[in-house]
Amino acid sequence: MTSKRKDYLSWDEYFMSVAFLSGMRSKDPNTQVGCCIVDQENKILSMGYNGLPKGCSDDEFPWVREGEDPLETKYVYTVHSELNAILNYKGGSLDDSKIYVSLFPCNECAKAIIQSGIKEVIYGDNKYEDSTAVKASMRMFDAAGVRYHPYHWTGREIKFKI
Repeated sequence: MTSKRKDYLSWDEYFMSVAFLSGMRSKDPNTQVGCCIVDQENKILSMGYNGLPKGCSDDEFPWVREGEDPLETKYVYTVHSELNAILNYKGGSLDDSKIYVSLFPCNECAKAIIQSGIKEVIYGDNKYEDSTAVKASMRMFDAAGVRYHPYHWTGREIKFKI
């Protein structure tokens, strides 16, 4: 009898990898954010990435970050990964679930996370931690009892093999 593999992915590695892989679906040339929502039994409930709403062509809307006319920037059109995952979920309640997200949620996504019943946020990066949006997110998460913490990188290189 052979023993089982010992180098398999932990649940955290698996779900954060799914979040990053989801982000790779984004058409945004600058920022690709992905997320994965998981229940208490480690079942994936939904995934999302930042992009345009359903029915809006990726070729007909702007992807630039800055410009004189706000209507010609991506910010007024794109849906963040967290909101996409929440809106894409068709299975009922997200109560007591957790969300793995490659970038710490903005204040708008934090509101959706709280309202949907998600109770834990595991994030890959918090490069905007000094921004008003992230400070507001943390304040709301603290007030609502939503736990948040960084993903603990293992340093493992994930390779695909068959």
